[in-house]
Amino acid sequence: MNLSCSSWQDYGISIKHFAFAKFSEVTEDCFLLFTLILLMFLASVIGNALIVLTIWTNPVLHTPMYFFLANLSLLEIGYTCSVIPKMLQSLVSEARGISREGCATQMFFFILFGISECCLLAAMAFDRYMAICSPLHYAARMSRGVCAHLAMVSWGVGCMISLGQTNYIFSLNFCGPCEINHFFCDLPPILALACGDTSHNEAAVFVVTILCISSPFLLITASYGRILAAVLVMPSPEGRHKALSTCSSHLLIVTLFYGSGSVTYLRPKASHSPGVDKLLALFYTVVTSMLNPIIYSLRNKDVKAALRRTLSKKKVLTPSQVFVVKRARRKRLSIPPSWFLSKS
Repeated sequence: MNLSCSSWQDYGISIKHFAFAKFSEVTEDCFLLFTLILLMFLASVIGNALIVLTIWTNPVLHTPMYFFLANLSLLEIGYTCSVIPKMLQSLVSEARGISREGCATQMFFFILFGISECCLLAAMAFDRYMAICSPLHYAARMSRGVCAHLAMVSWGVGCMISLGQTNYIFSLNFCGPCEINHFFCDLPPILALACGDTSHNEAAVFVVTILCISSPFLLITASYGRILAAVLVMPSPEGRHKALSTCSSHLLIVTLFYGSGSVTYLRPKASHSPGVDKLLALFYTVVTSMLNPIIYSLRNKDVKAALRRTLSKKKVLTPSQVFVVKRARRKRLSIPPSWFLSKS
């Protein structure tokens, strides 16, 4: 395919189409990467969908922690589906072009799901803080309405930020070149193609990054600082172990997601390298999304037990079991997963 921008310009005013850079001139390398990304993409979508299905069909998991986990899995599905299909097409096809509108749409959804996930991870940290540091008030302060509001705020902030950033960036003129040196329409490589001074746009991206990545991360750090202080004074070793085990999965996801995102968007512009940026993009769009269901399912007995029930197509809960679960929640009692397996 001819990547000359001249055929895609509207009377020399602004580029109407872009094209993603070719990963490699060696066809075997492209097919190898295509296979790896496709397998990780399928694992991510199937794994996260199973997490959502398991939580939805098992009333015992209808608690704030798993409500947020279901939202996280939905975000991960949207996050990967917004960029990976086009990425796979570009790896094995000459049809590497994308319209200006298509690029803007991809960027909108990528920012939407990414920013929403940043905010949701902070909400999940707050939920763990309330559960461990204020257990007597947990049921009242983390009611179903409060959880729904926190999730809606996370999605709403992501929507507003993505709409503003996408509109701000694509209001610029693009005179050429038209080749995006990346796998998808990310902010830095698109800004690199814009005409004229883009310092204001770069400043806006930096400010949003600070507010939407660093601020939630500070809230997460503060929450886990309080959690650690509370755990250290617990008299029971079993209580300390249980408290830490409920937080370890979330901490691992936070480290993977925020670590790769911070390196990508908070580095100085001069230190950016297209090769490194592409590797980081693969990590935070594919790898972290694939690891999310693995980490939560392998490290959580409740999820593993519920997942076995879901996959074996057993009757999830009888009405009497639902009554027992609701009564236990009101009295803040825990029910071992084996009880549900024995009653299935």
